[in-house]
Amino acid sequence: MKKFIINLNNRTIAIIVISAIIIIDQIVKILIKTNMTLGEDIHVFGNWFIIHFTENAGMAFGLSFGGDIGKYLLTIFRIVVVVLIIWYLLKLLKQEKVPKGVIIGISAFIAGALGNTIDSVFYGVLFSSSHWGQVAEFLSAEGGYSTWFQGHVVDMFYFPIIDTHLPSWFPIAPNKHIIFFRPVFNVADSFVTCSAVYLIFFQRRFFGSLQHAKKEKIKN
Repeated sequence: MKKFIINLNNRTIAIIVISAIIIIDQIVKILIKTNMTLGEDIHVFGNWFIIHFTENAGMAFGLSFGGDIGKYLLTIFRIVVVVLIIWYLLKLLKQEKVPKGVIIGISAFIAGALGNTIDSVFYGVLFSSSHWGQVAEFLSAEGGYSTWFQGHVVDMFYFPIIDTHLPSWFPIAPNKHIIFFRPVFNVADSFVTCSAVYLIFFQRRFFGSLQHAKKEKIKN
């Protein structure tokens, strides 16, 4: 596999990574959306790994951003960010000796951001509403549950690894219910987070060299 990747050029790698992640992300979301009711659980590994169908207004890990206007602003902001990062990726693809790890990391980030953007832009029109006890339909005769740019992002992965209460003798918030990890997320969220962490911690040398080259250029 490693040899196969080495033999590919950076442009091909970017196309494969972005396409594969978006396809996987959308397949999982559509399967969840059209087969589960809102709030339904499937326990994959006891109470530690649960497929829990929920939707949010557009931000990562189940967070929301106030009202219809906030939703429009959030979707537009996400599109602008994706366009800017794609522009940056295209610049890197024109350069020589850019590490394949950098291309993979940036491509994965773009794919994750695009995956959730697709939900926000299209899902309100393409799907009927999901309810407790009602499974959504794709291209329902009754129409979608919302309008363009007002779709909800589908989340499903839930890892409540620690689910307990603080002891009664604990000095701060005794008997408080503690859940870790509480957020519900999707494939796109995980790739955005993991690619960002990867680029920050494992590709610092490359981005540091770019900053050094810019400073040298300014001096000269």
